[in-house]
Amino acid sequence: MRDGPVSNGARVLPPNDPRQYDDLAGEWWRPDGAFAMLHWLARARAALVPPTTRPGALLVDLGCGAGLMAPHLVGKGYRHVGVDLTRSALEQAAAHGVTALAGDVTAVPLADGCADVVAAGEVLEHVPDWRAAVGEACRLLRPGGLLVLDTLNDTVLARLIAVEVGERLPAVPRGIHDPRLFVDDRELVAECARHGVALRVRGVRPDLWGTLGWLARRTGGGAGRGARPGGPMIRPTWSTAVLYQGRGVRHG
Repeated sequence: MRDGPVSNGARVLPPNDPRQYDDLAGEWWRPDGAFAMLHWLARARAALVPPTTRPGALLVDLGCGAGLMAPHLVGKGYRHVGVDLTRSALEQAAAHGVTALAGDVTAVPLADGCADVVAAGEVLEHVPDWRAAVGEACRLLRPGGLLVLDTLNDTVLARLIAVEVGERLPAVPRGIHDPRLFVDDRELVAECARHGVALRVRGVRPDLWGTLGWLARRTGGGAGRGARPGGPMIRPTWSTAVLYQGRGVRHG
């Protein structure tokens, strides 16, 4: 299992080093670029968020990156606040209508109970203390508020697919993950419950033909069978062993 420094562009960085996102700043909004799968997941995550029923509703997007959820929230009625450590990404998020806030997801500079929705997409597996990040996500929710998230499970299969295989695919950054930080789904459900959020999880995956079409484009093979605008759809699957979504409501 790889756990040493990796080369990412002009410099060598440890796995999961946040500076990688500055090196890859030009990739965020390229649909078939280094963060292609984050586009697919952002669309699927936004689909879990219903339109708001009250004026002034706030959605806090933890680890928002360059604001990839923003296009999929248009018309749902939320003020979209994004929290991230990477300023180069936040600049792009702001350009896409997100209110950008520089901050750590384990110590968010926002008031208790301020959010109608908290999204934590593909961020928990990058945080050394994911429990602290979950505590913050739950703290930010008002009673009846909604938590939506997706992350990688702490399993051998997730390490194999996401790291050993996934990071060898065309254009996928090497060393973007540290598998020691992956999040066990049962522990996550229990931690959310401790903070008053009843989280339900389900396994998800990109659809096969759409993924093959994407790979064909990346390797110069044309559009490829199953290619579609916006990339592959994220589909529910029977197992949470690799990638999973969570959705839960905070009790009063």
